[in-house]
Amino acid sequence: MKKEKNISILIADDHPMILKGFYEELESNGYKVIGQAQNGIEALNLILKLEPTLAILDIDMPFLTGLEVIKSAKEKNVATKFIIHSFHKEADYVMQAKALHINGYLLKEDSFTEIKKCIKAVLENKIYFSTSFEKGFVQHKSKKLQQLKSLTPSEVTILKQIAEQIPTNSIADGLGVSVRTVEKHRSNIINKLNLKSELNSLSSWAILNKKTILTL
Repeated sequence: MKKEKNISILIADDHPMILKGFYEELESNGYKVIGQAQNGIEALNLILKLEPTLAILDIDMPFLTGLEVIKSAKEKNVATKFIIHSFHKEADYVMQAKALHINGYLLKEDSFTEIKKCIKAVLENKIYFSTSFEKGFVQHKSKKLQQLKSLTPSEVTILKQIAEQIPTNSIADGLGVSVRTVEKHRSNIINKLNLKSELNSLSSWAILNKKTILTL
């Protein structure tokens, strides 16, 4: 693993006091922080310009969220590794993060010892999620994401439209297929995701997980 002084880190958070405290803690522990940002656009521009070893990003930032920054940066093929540092521990955020193949996910309630463990693991090409998550939670979300990735391109297209609350008739018209074909795809999606075969079960699940689905 690289020594702390050879690691370049960029941090981004829209709360100035949190950003300042995080910077000081990293620096006092021997890490080199080469950039700070208070909004998503600034973070993305600095990542593309400086190409830090690590970028540690908050999710809720103006202009672009931390997840949107990661998506855009990855599309530019930067070598930077990404760690989320957020208050959010809800399933939807974890699923979105995993869909983007992030390297680490920390919670702001974590101690700096946990942050150091995460940085060490990520630099060793491991994926690290905060130990503050309930046991089995991340594994369960990983399994659900793998189920999503088992969908065919046609099923993904239809699932995205279901998430956007587009009626079956309109989906069929837009794709130039029959309503029966769309319903068959819906049935296949329900089976692959192990959802209950109840009225509106797929629609309810898709709306709840819309942000993750739209990353597919």
